[in-house]
Amino acid sequence: MTPGTYFDFTRYRPIVYYDDGERHMKVPNADLRFARGDFDHDFIFMHMLEPHSFAEEYIETILELLAFLNIKRFCRIGAMHDAVPHTRPLLVMGTQNGKPMEGVEGVTGNRRRPYQGPTSIMNMVSDRLAKQSIETMTLMARLPHYVDLEADFAGRTKMLNVLSTLYNFPPEYAQSRRDTQQYERISADMEKKPQVKSLVERLESDYDARRGRRQQLSGQDSQPEEPKDENLTPLPPSVEEFLGELGNRGSENT
Repeated sequence: MTPGTYFDFTRYRPIVYYDDGERHMKVPNADLRFARGDFDHDFIFMHMLEPHSFAEEYIETILELLAFLNIKRFCRIGAMHDAVPHTRPLLVMGTQNGKPMEGVEGVTGNRRRPYQGPTSIMNMVSDRLAKQSIETMTLMARLPHYVDLEADFAGRTKMLNVLSTLYNFPPEYAQSRRDTQQYERISADMEKKPQVKSLVERLESDYDARRGRRQQLSGQDSQPEEPKDENLTPLPPSVEEFLGELGNRGSENT
């Protein structure tokens, strides 16, 4: 397809790179890969960018491709910013066939109420596949909303751990030193910014309180409950400036 039909290249920026001294440009586009190995399944990996134009046409094209490939399960993997502290284990919320996912290590499926509000047009893919009786799963990592990183390696590691549990991937796939180094740098810089430190402490208290309530209800260790969107705290200008500097620093070290 012609990616410019669907994507705004001022929002998804093309990438310039060099290969053997020759300059190339990679234009943002949907990406499709296939893998076969010592697993119970064959795998098709699709990087689906959210379209800025002609979304219905884009989604129909994806559905036609998945029908041609005769898929049995559609597992959508993503991340979003939420009111969670970087000093606690990250949350991965999971659903299976539209219901909270249970019994998967590292996944929190319980919700106090169904979500209502703005969402991604890409959810239409799962909805349409479910009507065709194709199994659908969604795994969404919750990342600290006050940190702006080009790539959150802790979130990557958490998601790979969950996928390793689901699909019996080798555990070394999820091993990385960059995730701890990234968050350790954030904690060190946070000590110099009292407003940021105060924000994180409030998020920690909320996180711990929710985990404590859930453990009392279940009588055993369990994953923390998903924070509510209304807990998001507006950031003062000085904090915004700090996070901008930290994001730039993280990009340089990525």
